[in-house]
Amino acid sequence: MTLSIAALTGALCAGLLAAAPAAAQDRCEGTPSNARLRVIVEGVHSDKGLMTATLYPDDARAFLKKGGALVVWRNPANAPVTAMCVWLPGPGSYAVAVYHDANSNMKWDHAMLGEIEGFGFSNNPRIFFSAPSLGAVKFQAAAGDTTLHVHLSYR
Repeated sequence: MTLSIAALTGALCAGLLAAAPAAAQDRCEGTPSNARLRVIVEGVHSDKGLMTATLYPDDARAFLKKGGALVVWRNPANAPVTAMCVWLPGPGSYAVAVYHDANSNMKWDHAMLGEIEGFGFSNNPRIFFSAPSLGAVKFQAAAGDTTLHVHLSYR
């Protein structure tokens, strides 16, 4: 059987395009290490904007504080689920905060009577009138892959 150059080129291009989503899913932010965190963000309302995740150390003085993050990374939002990945400094205790930056302005927009952009935390704590404590959201990451499912809340 003989393949024409055009048919061969088309088959190769189709194969490369089919592999592209898998490669994008394996892309992790940061410097490779022996510990990787995959964050599956659920309940995303739209494909608009960016999903922003922040990784915090197991230190209450740094949690949700300006300059306290180990890593902040962003991926295009995908409804209803956005997958994100980051290399951790190593195994240990961490916390993650996520928000849907729907207008891509690099900040979490919210209003007094309700939130405009969705947000969530590792361990999916119930949130009433204030941010959760570090103890409510910290998790253990081992060597290898750790996967978290974070459900967004839009109020």
